[in-house]
Amino acid sequence: MTPTQIADTFYSAFQAKDHATMRACYSSDAAFSDPVFTDLHGEKIGDMWQMLCEQGRDLTLTYEVLHADEDCVRVRWLPTYTFSVTGRKVVNDVVATLKIVDGKIANHADDFDLWKWTRMALGLPGRLLGWTSFVQNRIRKEAGKGLDKFVTRQAA
Repeated sequence: MTPTQIADTFYSAFQAKDHATMRACYSSDAAFSDPVFTDLHGEKIGDMWQMLCEQGRDLTLTYEVLHADEDCVRVRWLPTYTFSVTGRKVVNDVVATLKIVDGKIANHADDFDLWKWTRMALGLPGRLLGWTSFVQNRIRKEAGKGLDKFVTRQAA
């Protein structure tokens, strides 16, 4: 498959909340990063997508391929969902860079404005303090704990 076909497979599966297909798009030693989950590897990446698919009850998304070459594709994707902690609606503007090796995603880096996200997800506290490293690190820590709990429940 070409990088564009891999991106289409991945994001179409995400639209369908088909985390098994999403997981299958990655190499076994893949790396993932974004402003919240800053350093995931291997199976933990698929676990994150499974958690987001299963917990994102009202999650919808659109995507478009911005650029592709023989081993890399850039995709803009816009997920819309309710942040479960606050019940607030979030529309996140994400640009993904997918490095493809041997027909699989070897490196996936998502980029978005975490302060903008905190303003949507947290409301006034996000507007006032979402730019601070304290709040952003707290978000990362809580997301990591949530993923660890999810993985533990799946293994039980």
